[in-house]
Parts: sequence; structure tokens; C-alpha cells
Amino acid sequence: MLSRPNAALSQIQTQIMWSRLVAVVEEQAQTLVRTAFSTSVREAGDLSAGIFDARGRMLAQAVTGTPGHVNSMANAVRHFLDAHPLATMRPGDHYITNDPWLTCGHLHDLTAVTPTFLDGRAVGLFAATVHVVDIGGLGMGPDGRQVFEEGLAIPIMRLAREGVMNEDLLRIVRANVREPLQVEGDIYALAACNDEGGRRLVEMMREFGIAHVETLGDTIVETSRAAMLEAIRALAPGTYRNRLVMDGYDRPLRLDAAMTVSDSGIHVDFAGTSPASTHGINVVLNYTLAYTAFGVKCLVAPEVPNNAGSLAPVTVSAPPGCVLNVERPFAVAARHTVGHMLPDLVFGCLEQVLPGGVPAEGASALWNPQINGGGSIVDELPDGVEPGDVPSWSTVIFHCGGAGARPGKDGLSVTAFPSGVRTIPVEATETIAPVVFRRREFREGSGGAGAFRGGLGQVIEIGGADGLPISLLCNFERVQHPARGRQGGHDGAAGRVSLASGRPIRPKGRQTVPPGDVIRLELPGGGGHGAPWRRDPALVAADVADGVISPQCAEQDYAVVLRPDGAVDADATRRRRSVGAPS
Repeated sequence: MLSRPNAALSQIQTQIMWSRLVAVVEEQAQTLVRTAFSTSVREAGDLSAGIFDARGRMLAQAVTGTPGHVNSMANAVRHFLDAHPLATMRPGDHYITNDPWLTCGHLHDLTAVTPTFLDGRAVGLFAATVHVVDIGGLGMGPDGRQVFEEGLAIPIMRLAREGVMNEDLLRIVRANVREPLQVEGDIYALAACNDEGGRRLVEMMREFGIAHVETLGDTIVETSRAAMLEAIRALAPGTYRNRLVMDGYDRPLRLDAAMTVSDSGIHVDFAGTSPASTHGINVVLNYTLAYTAFGVKCLVAPEVPNNAGSLAPVTVSAPPGCVLNVERPFAVAARHTVGHMLPDLVFGCLEQVLPGGVPAEGASALWNPQINGGGSIVDELPDGVEPGDVPSWSTVIFHCGGAGARPGKDGLSVTAFPSGVRTIPVEATETIAPVVFRRREFREGSGGAGAFRGGLGQVIEIGGADGLPISLLCNFERVQHPARGRQGGHDGAAGRVSLASGRPIRPKGRQTVPPGDVIRLELPGGGGHGAPWRRDPALVAADVADGVISPQCAEQDYAVVLRPDGAVDADATRRRRSVGAPS
């Protein structure tokens, strides 16, 4: 028999428990997906789930979820503990808020926190976030000038006390949202998933014979922090700068970043960034940190688990009042428009220090308009139809353009990076809302040319069922400033927004698609990586055969000449490329 603990066996057991925690929170997330009512959660996966220790440190996150939610939630639980100390919580208690400055950046994201008890003692907390389809107010668009216009605000408060739901809160929610059944259903799903996480945690603790998770938590946090710092210290210390210009609401916005790499971590300073917008595309600092840390971690230490330890070495600062650090009451409903650009901005800094290179810029910001119907919200109706004859409804769709090409690989087409959400299937949207998708296909030629091609955007045409008008909260980015290529790669195609009738429509703001008309969305493509004339001619021919690019593009951008049968004309291509590389 061993006279002292076996260190190797102890490490193995710790790793098993760590992996088990990840499985527990993934089951928490899957419970949320399976019980949620809205398509934004059950179809798109716009959510997060995680386990926290008694100090409010995130120990593990679910694989399912978005970095904007997960990394914002990582800092949110401590605010719940400040308002409701763990010692005051009881079994069956649930707490909720959608405060943008404490959690995930806009009112549409509801975060619930639930304590877990073992033998009457609080041993940890579970937290989860969902994006609800509606929260009242103007809706999830950029039209608001103050957060008060953007919907119902819920301060940190009890959702349930010892298993009894706060019916007063639920009545207020139902009275203020356009889709009360879906929103209330998602709130119940938040409570259900946290309860399931708690049950699985207690099972695990009994199985392994542990009375608390503090020792395991310390190991997880310190091991992850050390691994993250080790990866950072492999980079050359210094300050690296990048600038990104985006469309903005009514004028371009400039995002400036100065990334300082040192032995103590990575700090990103956003001094020089444009002032806050007068419309709802502003970002709170918590959300700025969330997507900055995600961008850093993607390239510097992607294999290190995401938790309080690995997030701690990445810090940010931004001037108060700039578009990346607004204070109440600035409008923030469409904060993802700017926030989703932060990984591209960070990648431009890291390109100067990472020897393997970084991906080109992508479409990045989701094209996810909220769509509303009803006689009271559209600007015009068909002849003979009265406003009271058209019922009100609301839904949201999630769609994405192309990702940037990677060093050594083409960009992913129609892929939501950095958010990671799934596209809501056309059939799911048409089932719950009176809309018709007339077209949805890859957008030919939208990926930036390069040795590695940018991912394609898509073309979507959508209108109201039976020719009825619909109201869209448009929030479409990269229409004026496309995704930039890297290392000689070409820019991706810019986005375009139009109506089939030819009537004008803006890329941002609430607008009506008239009766019988259709809105056409041409989503932007990702930038290319490397000089296009270095691309393998066989890959260019395959792209033409697949309809990804045209034969004219093959010759003009890639200097590849094809025969009538689609095969590469090797001699003509050699001559074409020897004359000079295409621009």
C-alpha cells in the first residue's frame, strides 16, 4: 500500500473531474437548447452556459454558445454576488438581469444565475444567457438614441425564491414584449438548464467524494492562467498597432488598437477610437473585453480551456465615451455590429508578432435583422387592407457572410465568425412567421482572391407571405468598407442591400419592404490571403466548376486561363503569369 498520496493518480483524477465539469456545463447548455422556445436559442445557439465557484470565478463553459455571451458572463456573476451574497441564497433561488453594463451588452440578452447546494451548503453557481426574440421598445435595431427606448430593463433581482417563480416579474415581461410566449418560455428554459447543471454537479461531487469545488477550481484557474501566460511569453514583447474603419450608422467609425505584449499578459488600449454613436451600435466595456479576449485567445492559445484563469491575462482599456466604452444612457441594442469587428482588429495587431500569420478579415458582423409585421408598424399596406386586419408578430433571423482566408486554407463560406452562431434554417423561420424566402444561395465571386480564397457570402431574398409588407430593423455592415485581404490577398466583396422593385433602401435603420416587394441581401465575402497568382491553377479551375468564381475572374484575378471544357490551359496560364502578376 502507498504511505502517501500518489501525485500522478491525483493529477489524473483532477483531469477527470475537470473534463467532467465541461460535460456538466455542456449538458446544461443542451438542456437550454432543448427547452427554449425561440429560434434564436434552439436553432441558432445564441446562448452561453457555465459553472462558477463560490467567488464568482468561471471554472468551465459549455462548448455550445457564443464568445460574446460566455466571456461577458464570466465577469457578470460577481455583480450578482454583490447584490445577493451567496450566504443569503437558498435552494430553488434563481436570479436574473439584462443590464447591458453588467452582462452581455444589450437588453435582448437575459442572464440567469442559480446557486447549487450539497447537503444544505452552497458549493457553486450556474449561469446561462439567452438572446430573446424581443424585449419590447424599438426592437433590436440601431434606431434608438438612448437605452430607455430599446426595451424592458430588468435589474438584478430574484426570478424565483425557493422554487416559486416571481410571477410579478413574469407579468411585467409578458406585458412589454411582442412575443410573450417565446420570451417567457426562454426564461423558464434558463431556470431549467441551471437546475440541471446543479443536479449533475451534485452527482459528480458525490461520485468523487468531494465536499466543495474550491480546490478543483483553484487548480483549473491557476493551470489555465499559467498556460495562457506561457503562450503569451512566447511572443516578442512590444506594442503593436492596427486600425479598422467600418461603415457606422450615418458616418464611418474608426477603431484603433495598441496591443502591448509583456510577461504579465496582453493589454489592448483602444485610445483613438471614434466617439460614441448617436444611434444604437455602441459597445459597453464588458462586451469589448469579451471579443478582444476571444480574438487574442483564438490565435495565441486556442488549446487552453476558456475560464477565469485563461481570460485574466488579457485586459483592455478604452476612453470613456468612445464607441467601445459607452456609459448609460447611450443606445446599445445593435452593439454586435461594432463588437464583432474586434477580433479582426486584434488579428491585425497579432499579424505583426505571430510567425505563422493570421487570417484575413471576414464579414464578421452578423446580418440578423429583426423582422416585424402588423398594420401598426409597416409604412404602407396593400389597397383595401386596413391596419387592424393585419396581425402583429416579430421574429429575428441570423445570417452571415464569408470568413477571411487563413494562412494555408481558404476561408469558410457563410460562416459566423467570430460569433459562432448557427444560421437559422429557412424552414424554421417560415414556420413561425409569415415570411417567404424567395432565394438563398452562395454569392458567386464574393470571396477575396488570393493564394487562399476568402469565404463566400450569400444572397438572400425575403418578403412577406401573401404579398404583405414587413418591417425590418436593418443593421447591415461592410457595405462601404469590405473585409480586407492580407499578404497580397484581395478584399472580399462589399455587402449590398436592395429591393426587387428598385426602390431605395438603406443598410441601417427601420424600414418597410412594401407590399409585394422583396428585399435582396447580398452578404459580404471574406478577404483573401496571399497573392492570387500563387494559387494552384487546379484549385482555380475547381472553383470555376463549382460556381464559386467566373471564368473571367479566373483569368483577371488569378491569371489562370481555362479551355472551353473547363480544364486549365497550362501553356496559356504560364504565359499569362510570366507577363506579370495581376493586381
